[in-house]
Amino acid sequence: MSGLHFSIRRKRFSPPAVLATIYAVFIIVGAVALWLPFSNIGDVTFSDAVFTAASAVTVTGLVVVDTGSDYTLVGQVIIALLIQIGGLGLMTFAALLLTMLGLTIGMPQRLVLRDELGQTGVSDLLVLVRLVILVAFVAEAFATGLLMIVFVPEFGWTHGFWQALFHAISAFNNAGFSLFSDSLSGYVANPIVNITITALFILSGLGFVVLADVNRQRQWRKLTLHSKLMLSGTLVLILFAWIMFTLLEWNNPATLGGLESGGARILASWFQAVTPRTAGFNTLDYAQMENSTTVMTLMLMLVGGGPSSTAGGIKVTTLIVLALATVAFFRRQERFHIFGRSLGMSEVMKVLALTALSIFLVAVGLFLTSITYDGNFLDLLFEVCSAFGTVGLSRGATGELDEFGRAMIILIMFAGRLGPLTLAFFLATQSKSKVGYPEGKVFLG
Repeated sequence: MSGLHFSIRRKRFSPPAVLATIYAVFIIVGAVALWLPFSNIGDVTFSDAVFTAASAVTVTGLVVVDTGSDYTLVGQVIIALLIQIGGLGLMTFAALLLTMLGLTIGMPQRLVLRDELGQTGVSDLLVLVRLVILVAFVAEAFATGLLMIVFVPEFGWTHGFWQALFHAISAFNNAGFSLFSDSLSGYVANPIVNITITALFILSGLGFVVLADVNRQRQWRKLTLHSKLMLSGTLVLILFAWIMFTLLEWNNPATLGGLESGGARILASWFQAVTPRTAGFNTLDYAQMENSTTVMTLMLMLVGGGPSSTAGGIKVTTLIVLALATVAFFRRQERFHIFGRSLGMSEVMKVLALTALSIFLVAVGLFLTSITYDGNFLDLLFEVCSAFGTVGLSRGATGELDEFGRAMIILIMFAGRLGPLTLAFFLATQSKSKVGYPEGKVFLG
């Protein structure tokens, strides 16, 4: 009996459960802070505050009220802090603080930190934590300086600095929150804003493990297989999306066709091609895009960025391994090879489980949300995929949801942020059955 009690207790307080609890508590605390009178102008309900806090902590970017006009400077600072902590990880900051104070981080805390950073082991975690913090602060500081070139002349030193800092934090953490009601549509042809913002979320979307590997090796042939897959996969997805978006929207008068110059169209195509990588900013109205472009964006949002990054989605490496496994199946190969390395059934099983879980979560979320939603189905599907991928792009359906619909989107955002981490933990736990069964045959396909 004591052994059973210990087993239940151990599962109840597993690292994924602790991590989920921490994020849930942080959402509640953030919601209360945003609901207080000094954080908003008085029109923000507690439901609005909860949704905003959940969107910020999960670094999604979907909103039900206008961040720039409905929240005061204090409220905007709170949102920025929630984004920063939610993007880099609460346990990341806690680990850094403990090490600065000279305190030892125990194994239970290391296990939670491992899950938060998307790692499979506990070695070198503190080194990765320091890298995460360093890269984030340096990138955000540099980007803030560049964005001030645009915002300070327009808004003045104080307000211009805050606009630059807020958008730098939001971009690096792939949050998509903006202080402008139309996101960055007013800067659709501004090269500084477009290049700076996209560089931030591409950099952070690669994953801190990749950044560490690139900084350490400096040569392509010395990089790990993971880094090579992430870099090549990211490049292919970006180029594919950039070309396709340009072709699909070039003559659409509501999007690219409405811009004056070819250079502005190319720049806008670039921005819209990379922002579905869970960034959430937009310089064109997604509600006015062609259905084909919308479907392509849906797929890009579900893929997302890289493991151990601020991005969401099933991840680029998952897509690559899934594609390679499919090709290997039709070639009747038990293992497949890429970049001089081979992958076997264990990786395939993880990828299949993660993909199946993701599809299931999106399908269930779509079904539940549609119960009380009477609008356009494609718009709702777009919002659900955006929530699961923690993207933040919207076609306007989020603002039309009732309380039940909002609650479902919050749960989807939460699952999108923490679900893959939890799944990775259970997949890494091996268990052998004590009972053997004869093999059976099932007809598939």
